[in-house]
Amino acid sequence: MVRTSSPVVRLADTVVTEIENQILDGALRPGDRIPSERQLAQDFGVSRPSIREAIQKLVAKGLLVTRHGGGTTVTDKLDAPFVDPWQDMVKDHPMLHRDILEVREMLEGQAAELAAQRATDVDLARLDQAFEVLDQAYASKDLEASITADVAFHQAVAEASHNVFIGHLTASLMRVIHEHVHNNLKHSHTRPTQWEHLRSQHRAIWKAIKANQPNKAGAAAKEHSIYIRESIENNALDAHRRVSALRRAGTH
Repeated sequence: MVRTSSPVVRLADTVVTEIENQILDGALRPGDRIPSERQLAQDFGVSRPSIREAIQKLVAKGLLVTRHGGGTTVTDKLDAPFVDPWQDMVKDHPMLHRDILEVREMLEGQAAELAAQRATDVDLARLDQAFEVLDQAYASKDLEASITADVAFHQAVAEASHNVFIGHLTASLMRVIHEHVHNNLKHSHTRPTQWEHLRSQHRAIWKAIKANQPNKAGAAAKEHSIYIRESIENNALDAHRRVSALRRAGTH
């Protein structure tokens, strides 16, 4: 006699799959607290025992973490193994800066190209919103708002590519190079021509994706990434020259 799984287990597996999809799609992000059992049962139209079983399965898989008194959250382990060691490595080894920025060029170019091909109406609406926030931040020359909006815009493009790994890698990469992004925008903030150039580059990426022009979108994103890399390298060179000049001045 063949045994069949109980309805509770089958429903729990359905919930597991749906929550995994939300994590993969970025609807649930590392550190996000998931809703209560009661809310999840209502959302999925299943019993609370089914929800409890699903959560136990996801905890066993390492995708959710349950803390006493702290609820259940999405693990950060999907990103942490990549982010944690590389943040210190990139900070301590300048020769890695160019390497990781070259990876950004490849990743963002591909993301924009795929987004122009695959973005849904929902993706485009989210991208419109991200670009509007970014453009307004640049227009007002609000540095901190621009940094936050810049990262959000590129993440929106990555997620519109509908490639799970591009979405997660972009999020991880932006955390690794956050200090570079911050310093570069801080430097450009004092130079109106550079500031407006960055603003126009983002607009070009946004327009190409909306116009379903993959080649143009990929080229615009790559041009932007190359410009960022060259700006960061030039900033580092300028800083080195200033330090050298001060040292020489101190010897006279």
